[in-house]
Amino acid sequence: MLLKILPTVLALLFCFDANAKSGPNIFAYSRPAPQTPVYDKYGQKTSLEDFKGEMVLAVFWSRHCVPCIKELDNLNSFVNQIKDSGIRVLIISPEEEWTTAFEQKELLNKYGAPDLDYYTDKDGKLAGDFGIFSSPHTVLVNQLGEEFGRISGVVDWDDEDFIEYVYQLKVKYGYPENDE
Repeated sequence: MLLKILPTVLALLFCFDANAKSGPNIFAYSRPAPQTPVYDKYGQKTSLEDFKGEMVLAVFWSRHCVPCIKELDNLNSFVNQIKDSGIRVLIISPEEEWTTAFEQKELLNKYGAPDLDYYTDKDGKLAGDFGIFSSPHTVLVNQLGEEFGRISGVVDWDDEDFIEYVYQLKVKYGYPENDE
């Protein structure tokens, strides 16, 4: 019996490698991002359209995702390094994981991420509209509100080469020359 189960368990373990080894997937053509609302720490409804004019990195995560928790302090460091650059990071988690916004803020503080803008996704609607069913998963959105790429898995956010790469993405895709 154990010999029958062991290969399945090993296969599942290797399927869930959460590192973003292949890097970002940049699309040949950008596409409109869904405008499904998410909710900020005050319960106010907002959508990605509210962030037009900035390049947005929308990080979908879960409090039950160990790799997501492990990258929070790196992500916080990244946010502080790119402050005032026209790049905005939003972390979005399923609403049903939290009883209050304070609970979410407390968890972020505990794991070294007090500076992150956090939002909740009611019924996982925005994640579903993006076709995202795993965490962590980052959607790259340009200043026009168009999705131009994705990163699936954990990122070493405060790595100098990655930060430089994000600035290059901003120049090449985040701020199209033909903006409106």
